[in-house]
Amino acid sequence: MSDQSKDSKPFSQMLPESAPSSRQVAKFLTAVAIGATLLTLSGLTLTGTVIALVLATPALVLFSPILVPAGIVLFLVATGFMFSGGCVMAAITALTWIYNYVAGNQPPGAEKLDYARVRIADKGRDVKERTREFGQQKGQEVLQG
Repeated sequence: MSDQSKDSKPFSQMLPESAPSSRQVAKFLTAVAIGATLLTLSGLTLTGTVIALVLATPALVLFSPILVPAGIVLFLVATGFMFSGGCVMAAITALTWIYNYVAGNQPPGAEKLDYARVRIADKGRDVKERTREFGQQKGQEVLQG
């Protein structure tokens, strides 16, 4: 018994000295009543689900050659509508961005587009100058040769 700490007290002394208040008792009883009700409802739901599955299984087996392709068709139709809606949203977003850009409202990314436009124009001028120089060199070679 020398392993016990010096602060250990008998169990009867660790119990609270006063009884719980009526508010605490009401909270506890309400929680127990709600918990029991929800547990009963979940049990009834599980029982009803199992009974419905047992009763519906023969019908599902009989109609599965019809239900499976119908389910696949419904899935494909729903997927098509969702894809179509996504394309419409993308088009609306793109057209709104273009409208804002043309109207001068500077939508997000407009600076990058302007920078790319300037770079492409610069490269175009460089290619034009090089082509002109190359044409002049070839023209002089043809005249000399």
